[in-house]
Amino acid sequence: MDDAETEFQRVIRRHYREKRELQAHIQVLESSVSKNDRNRRKQLLADAARLKAEMEQRHHQELEKFQEELDTSVESVTANLTKMNFKNLPPRPSKAQKRRKRRASLQRHLPERTPVAQAEELATYRREEKEKVAAILEAKNLEMKTIPADGHCMYRAIQDQLKFSVTVECLRYRTAYYMKKHIDDFLPFFTEPEAGNFYTREDFLRYCEDIVRRALWGGQLELRAMSHVLQTPIEVVQANSPIIVIGEEYNQKPITLVYLHYACEFGEHYNSVKPIETAGASVGATASHLL
Repeated sequence: MDDAETEFQRVIRRHYREKRELQAHIQVLESSVSKNDRNRRKQLLADAARLKAEMEQRHHQELEKFQEELDTSVESVTANLTKMNFKNLPPRPSKAQKRRKRRASLQRHLPERTPVAQAEELATYRREEKEKVAAILEAKNLEMKTIPADGHCMYRAIQDQLKFSVTVECLRYRTAYYMKKHIDDFLPFFTEPEAGNFYTREDFLRYCEDIVRRALWGGQLELRAMSHVLQTPIEVVQANSPIIVIGEEYNQKPITLVYLHYACEFGEHYNSVKPIETAGASVGATASHLL
């Protein structure tokens, strides 16, 4: 059973990694298409929806196959006893058979959704999300500033609001360095979203290396590290959630990021902000903390 559980954790970890890699790939493709080229962007939207659906279907099938194999191994342990005690009774369907029957029934009743329909649905979500975010920012006398969707968006949005010049590579390096130096503060929160399983220290250190070497988007752990590196609060505006403030212990004027769930054809995205009256004004920390 322990071996099966370990294998399941490996499968979940691979699925999580594949989702992040596909998201980064789609973001790079999106950044290469002009906003004025509506036909190509529409095609990219449909392709992204198709790739996401194919990946989710494959992951779902792999997890179901794993569960069926696990059920089979458990059922085989009690098979002989079942035959001895209930020899004259008709065979009962296994749990795996019941699941397959329920899934087949659901699939017969669910209407098929084409990539085009999925793309149109995403476009609706995107429009509604931007409208809600715009209203929140307007109350703060701010408006959204678009950041390229290239896998570096969180770091570029922070870079955009700093008073000093710093490269994205430097921000990534300092983020990873801080997380490795304070590993005990971050490791308990470093989990696999699908299963809630904890990563090992080795997994965490490899992840920190990927922060430096790869164009992977950042999340709340990286934001926590950046707030300490810059000694500056970072607030995150979302359409359907209260504003999240990270690094409240610092007294600097906060950096404000916009976190969008549907901005990109696939996956989440961070944008920057700017004052409505004086576009281009900067906020944030001083350079001394990075030197």
